[in-house]
Amino acid sequence: MQYPNIDPVAISLGPLQVHWYGLTYLFGFLAAWWLGTLRARRPDSHWTAQQVSDLVFYGALGVIVGGRLGYTLFYNFSGFLADPLSLVRIWQGGMSFHGGMIGVLVTFWIFARRTGKRYFEVADFIVPMVPLGLAAGRIGNFINGELWGRASDLPWAMVFPADPLQIARHPSQLYQSLLEGLLLFTVLWLYSSKRRPMAAVTGLFGAGYGVCRIIAEFFREPDAHIGFIAFDWLTMGQLLSLPMVIAGVAMMVWAYRNPVFPQPPAAAPATAPAATPEKRRKKKGAARK
Repeated sequence: MQYPNIDPVAISLGPLQVHWYGLTYLFGFLAAWWLGTLRARRPDSHWTAQQVSDLVFYGALGVIVGGRLGYTLFYNFSGFLADPLSLVRIWQGGMSFHGGMIGVLVTFWIFARRTGKRYFEVADFIVPMVPLGLAAGRIGNFINGELWGRASDLPWAMVFPADPLQIARHPSQLYQSLLEGLLLFTVLWLYSSKRRPMAAVTGLFGAGYGVCRIIAEFFREPDAHIGFIAFDWLTMGQLLSLPMVIAGVAMMVWAYRNPVFPQPPAAAPATAPAATPEKRRKKKGAARK
């Protein structure tokens, strides 16, 4: 099957070009904001619409800065040394999930301190929305014709234009969009729809993403400048995902053994009603007596 060869530029207005890759990230942030706002309206929610908007903004900064820095550090450090300006060319692709995750974890901590919420209360609220952004980002990779899969003779295998070998390969970007994206979103959304101990939802996200990524990496061609890390099958993506599985499972075990649930914000003390003129006259009369 021939790759559809989609133009990576969605809109071109003179020198201004809007790339599909950037639009996929925008979709992910808007989806997180919309779903978060819906969940904040539930009677048992301890969130406001303004807090959801602020958290999505913080998270967007963490994803972009952390994702780009992580890609440069984990996958393209030599390219950065040769061309430092490549760090800011986000529209050309090149974002690391693991770097973006670190960036988001930092923004969770900052947001929690600013709002007085507990760290895992913040993380548990937002992580069920994250897979939709991951799904959209992998679609962006597919449109860019990058991060293709290993050689395959399956009917839906594709020949990607940028592939120097020009052989049919797994469209592994679409596999990842389905596994790390839609499947993980469905599991997390249903799981988090009921009251869970703090850190359980975050733990499930970490373990679930790690498992999905490890599976998908068996169909994805490793980066040419890195290759296999060991055993002719272990990739950098699998190596970075394995600790997520271990930490996620440990987090869920800890959460259920030491259950703590979010508490509603303390209610403001009730103020006494203002005295009426008649009550004030009676009080003054009693004082004169």
